[in-house]
Amino acid sequence: MKSLHAVSRAIDRTTALLGRSVSWLILVAVLVSAGNAAIRKAFDISSNAWLELQWYLYGAAFMLAAAYTLQRNEHVRIDILTQTLSKRTRDWIDLFGHVFLLSPFVFLMAYLSWPFFLQSYRVGEMSSNAGGLILWPAKGLVFAGFAVLCAQAISEIIKRVLVLTGKTTDETPEHELPPIIEDMEEVEALHRAPRREDGRAR
Repeated sequence: MKSLHAVSRAIDRTTALLGRSVSWLILVAVLVSAGNAAIRKAFDISSNAWLELQWYLYGAAFMLAAAYTLQRNEHVRIDILTQTLSKRTRDWIDLFGHVFLLSPFVFLMAYLSWPFFLQSYRVGEMSSNAGGLILWPAKGLVFAGFAVLCAQAISEIIKRVLVLTGKTTDETPEHELPPIIEDMEEVEALHRAPRREDGRAR
């Protein structure tokens, strides 16, 4: 169990480092977009390469940070029902989802995206747009993103098993509810609160 925990921690550290690093690509993409727009307006000069570079940067940030988002428990969830369940039940639901839903999907996508990237790399595939960029790095990002997600899925499964067997405490950040759901919970709490004689909540 200790070795599994060590593997999970190593994956988490790598995923966190990668996720924090690629988040800066959003800033680079914004600067490229702003610079491209300014040059186009000021000098009537534009290039498909700059447009495609923006797509590359956004794609890289999205694909390579997805595993970090999973680790931080920030993916969209349907919490209306699960918030009423016990912590242990939610852990079992997470374990089931990671094993039977998440893992098969990300492993299949990684498996399918590798030859997709390899073929593009071998032929030196270029964009069909005039002045566009080479395509194989973008296709490589698809494989890399799902490969990192595969590793993080393994880490999440290890952590759920360790928590459910009592081998470790749960360090996964609590998932924050959307404001509308939080407001609903406040309303329900007010309805459940003891009432004074004038009918107001205490």
